[in-house]
Amino acid sequence: MAKVELSSHQDIVREKDRPSQCCLLLEGWACRYQVLSGGNRQIFSFHIPGDIPDLQSLHLQVMDHSVCTLTSAIVAFIPHEALLDLTATFPGITGVLWRDTLVDGAVFRQWMTGMGRRSACQAIAHLFCELYVKLEQIGLARDHAYRLPLTQSELGDALGLSNVHVNRVLRDLRDKEWITLAGGRLQINKWQELADLCEFDPAYLHVRRPVT
Repeated sequence: MAKVELSSHQDIVREKDRPSQCCLLLEGWACRYQVLSGGNRQIFSFHIPGDIPDLQSLHLQVMDHSVCTLTSAIVAFIPHEALLDLTATFPGITGVLWRDTLVDGAVFRQWMTGMGRRSACQAIAHLFCELYVKLEQIGLARDHAYRLPLTQSELGDALGLSNVHVNRVLRDLRDKEWITLAGGRLQINKWQELADLCEFDPAYLHVRRPVT
């Protein structure tokens, strides 16, 4: 297993690559994405420490999307052969990775619902709540506050919104004093109001301990 420091917005693996290893994100943020011929980008997911964003490469030979860092990051590259040996020797680890894949699918379904049926304000609110729950579970969020190193463009690419639309929604949430967003840090001042707005229910994240 090799540990590597990466800079912000550096590709970890590219679409159509045939990787021989998976990456475990130890520090920093990353995302899965795809770019169309016209240059438009769709972000499929955001990833935080502890995630293995390219786990599917263990069984699917060709990548159908890319993975890149969003901040400076430290990743551990684990050879597929070592992972396969590990899961064969310790079936419990196979169960953990399978559970991670199932939760990943549940998150994808929520994002699809958000892009198809939620308003822009609800979609952004839902993402903010989701990220808080995930970050709280690994000790990177508390008291409804966390570091949010995402640009308005990245939020838009994830939710199918223009920069102008994202800016308008963030301004509205600030004006209502539901959130404070400054210096790359998000404080959710009115958690229940924000959760009620987007009908956020963390059950799909299958967290190990209740949200505080």
